[in-house]
Amino acid sequence: MKKTEVFKFIIFFIFISQSLFAQTSNPEKYKYHFVVSKDGSGDYKYIQDAIDAMRVFPLAPITLYIKNGVYTEKIEVSINNTDVTFIGESVDKTIITFNDYSGRGKNIGTFNSHTAKISGNRFKAENITFENSAGSVGQAVALNVDADKAIFKNCKFLGNQDTIYLGGENSRQLFENCYIEGTTDFIFGPATTVFKDCIIHCKSNSYITAPNTPKDKKFGFVFIDCKVTTSKNVTKLYLGRPWRYWAKSVFIHCKLPAQITPEGWHNWGNPENEETAFFTEYQCTGEGFKPEERIPWSHQLSKEEAKKYTLENIFDINTQWKF
Repeated sequence: MKKTEVFKFIIFFIFISQSLFAQTSNPEKYKYHFVVSKDGSGDYKYIQDAIDAMRVFPLAPITLYIKNGVYTEKIEVSINNTDVTFIGESVDKTIITFNDYSGRGKNIGTFNSHTAKISGNRFKAENITFENSAGSVGQAVALNVDADKAIFKNCKFLGNQDTIYLGGENSRQLFENCYIEGTTDFIFGPATTVFKDCIIHCKSNSYITAPNTPKDKKFGFVFIDCKVTTSKNVTKLYLGRPWRYWAKSVFIHCKLPAQITPEGWHNWGNPENEETAFFTEYQCTGEGFKPEERIPWSHQLSKEEAKKYTLENIFDINTQWKF
């Protein structure tokens, strides 16, 4: 390499180093708290505008406070928007809603019909309603979340078919004290997800869960201390069916309504799924809990097996993660 070329390389290296240093050495120069309000009293009127203003891969956690209002917009927290928290003013009055659905346009399918897509790791949301308002028109996702270590507390998810898509084969997600409603397969996807102290409301005769658990994962969907409720028109309801061969769905200490079929689970018309899917319950209650009448290929956990279903074990926590 000629001396001039070496000199140019050194100058370029110094320039890049200084630029990177300038970006990372002074975290105080960036904004970490945002307020969105429909009446213009916050930093932004639209949630996506606030997201777009956030520093990607932030040097400190970012908090977005969302005041009461109906925010009719399709939002996305990208994979680069990590460590973001949404805090709504109140769950029933802070509403994010949109009406896309699969087939609405030639480029809209199930997985981009969402109202909100969350891909940034370590995302948190509290006191917010996520709604797909398209109605009974087929697949219409309210929340598409493929972030790892995502937490939703005291939130509502409103929709019909495919309300929540839990994406990311290596993603872990926690829903606590949430309300989730839908019709067919309205909790679906490959992620390892825990629902704790949630209300699962079923609006039609159909299936609650459709897990797509990867073969190498020990856990899929785990419902702990949840309550399943139904609309008045519901008479026949299944806890779940396997979207793929190795599907896993577990209900522990949940209250099940009379509308749950005695069989409990369905093989999605494929007997081969019975050899690989893992559908099970443990000490549930309610008129719908009939373990002696369940299909023979489902399971009832033993006391020792049930001990494995802790958040730390399910999520395989090796580093600190504040639930």
